Amino acid sequence: MEKFTTLTGVAAPMNKINVDTDMIIPKQFLKTIKRAGLGKNLFDEMRFDRDGNEVEDFVLNQPAYREAKILVAGDNFGCGSSREHAPWALLDFGIRCVISTSFADIFYNNCFKNGILPIKVSKEQLDQLMDDAERGANATLTVDLATQTIQGPDGGEIAFEMDDFKKHCLLNGLDDVGLTMENKGKIEEFENQTKGSQPWLFAAE
Repeated sequence: MEKFTTLTGVAAPMNKINVDTDMIIPKQFLKTIKRAGLGKNLFDEMRFDRDGNEVEDFVLNQPAYREAKILVAGDNFGCGSSREHAPWALLDFGIRCVISTSFADIFYNNCFKNGILPIKVSKEQLDQLMDDAERGANATLTVDLATQTIQGPDGGEIAFEMDDFKKHCLLNGLDDVGLTMENKGKIEEFENQTKGSQPWLFAAE
């Protein structure tokens, strides 16, 4: 998993509450188990009309936000079903950070496992960031995970809280497999000890 340290990029405003995972990636795109390729279907039913044409006023179709790396969203982002395809689609599109006042728990945790930083801020802070994001091409934010700060285009700074364990995982690019491999030495030591005391467990090797 790619490390998350500092991210500077255009922030797209999505001032809509209760954006659920079916809005993020509709159910018809859940057949794949590949993480790549879902970005083209991100927010599919909002980005495109029934004929597959772009909806001009949807934020990510607007020229200033086509390369957005940060999403400033309304309350309760990522609610609905637990599909991990939602963070996969965001990441494949290029979104590496989502800022909101609240997230659905499963979506929130899935973000960390896929290299996306979800940041919780207060309502007042979100209003400020939403205002920054509505500046179009000038809506550039810098997110620094190490210092837990967000710097706005005018130099203003917002501090955010973050669980130490989740912060460690993102800074070091550790998903569940990576965390397990950090203990590779201890795992091999346990296996070697077990082979000596309970060799029948390894008879099939």
